[in-house]
Amino acid sequence: MIKKVMTSLKLQKTLHYKLQQQVISDGYGMRGKSTWVIEAIERFLELPDYPELVDIADEMVDNLTEVVSIRMPLELADRIEKALIHIRRHYPAMEGVKSNVIRASIIQRLIRVSTSVTE
Repeated sequence: MIKKVMTSLKLQKTLHYKLQQQVISDGYGMRGKSTWVIEAIERFLELPDYPELVDIADEMVDNLTEVVSIRMPLELADRIEKALIHIRRHYPAMEGVKSNVIRASIIQRLIRVSTSVTE
């Protein structure tokens, strides 16, 4: 059995709504949000410029009113921890880096879906 950890973060109301819409639109159903976000994080951490994208997400912290909880595999949580170390080397003063990583992952997946020319 895969060990999972629960984590929560806050999103802007509009971003939370777009996330819910995209999860359903992509066929994950109402209970597939964690799976969708996990995939978003995995893809995001493969991007060569993810630290810069996290820095951009750090600037988008106004009106974070919606609490979102996700369950992720322990292995992914460990990957995020390693990414946090890498990000803090570039941006040592950044606060809430873990939440920013997840927020940036969601934003990038939403952006990349809506701008894809192959679909």
